[in-house]
Amino acid sequence: MTGAEEAARAFGGTGPQLIRNRENAVYDVMLPSGRAALRLHRAGYQSAAAIRSELWWCRALAAAGVPVARPVPALDGQLLVALSTGRLASAVAWVDGTPLGEAGVPLAGDVAGQVARHRALGRLIARLHSATDALVLPPDFVRIRWDSDGLLGETPFWGRFWDHPALQPDDAALLRRTRDFLRDRVQDHAASGSFGLIHADVLRENVFVGESGLSLIDFDDSGFGFRLYDLGTVLSQNLFEPALPRIAQALAEGYAETRPLDPAMIPVFTLMRCCASVGWTMPRLAPDDPIHRSHIARAVGLARRVLEGGGLWP
Repeated sequence: MTGAEEAARAFGGTGPQLIRNRENAVYDVMLPSGRAALRLHRAGYQSAAAIRSELWWCRALAAAGVPVARPVPALDGQLLVALSTGRLASAVAWVDGTPLGEAGVPLAGDVAGQVARHRALGRLIARLHSATDALVLPPDFVRIRWDSDGLLGETPFWGRFWDHPALQPDDAALLRRTRDFLRDRVQDHAASGSFGLIHADVLRENVFVGESGLSLIDFDDSGFGFRLYDLGTVLSQNLFEPALPRIAQALAEGYAETRPLDPAMIPVFTLMRCCASVGWTMPRLAPDDPIHRSHIARAVGLARRVLEGGGLWP
């Protein structure tokens, strides 16, 4: 019996079908409660306590009416199952719809539709943050921290982006200056900026468009961080979209309808995400994978603009 079959059986399902195998292996499975996404968590990435905390948060958000993937308990009532291999498994209810887009592929639809969806996404992120602020976290709640140390310290959670082996000397020097710049700006922002639980990975693939609106999936990287990092993550995938100025404005306007926002910090947190993504590639991709070069080029290009006093676009 495979690990996926063992996990499916623990949740009362059979015949899991692999749909994605990246950070986690994700399977489409039918459970007694309905269709679900079965996750086999990557060993060594998140602790059992951290995954339980993620599931607790998502269950609380779903109960508050926020459209997120709702955790489904196993047959024994637990949200997290330890398999005989030592790997951990969880399941979330299936979210109907299609992803907002795909990394590296131009956004579909006309500009008006892109703008409308990003305004709605800004509202959804704000709703997520506000609903979270209303929760009382359990004492054993633990998640990673996307704070200054977690992103820019000596050992960032996703790696020392300024030490990427594919960096040219001038680009490496630029990213070292960028790291200092970001640390200074975040230190200033910390005095008044909102900090708390964030999704931390609001990429196109994790935003589903359905008949009833937008939903968020994949909280695997969620943790404690600056709230505007979620907006920066969205925009990091849109830097080469022709409609970027209107998309960025709509995202910020949607968020600002219900939550405070400092527009000047949006390019800062977008740059921070682009730099973090350079670090993310190092332990995960083969040395000749072209994504190394594309992520470096994106971070370096945006760093030049922002450090010179510019914004997200020339």
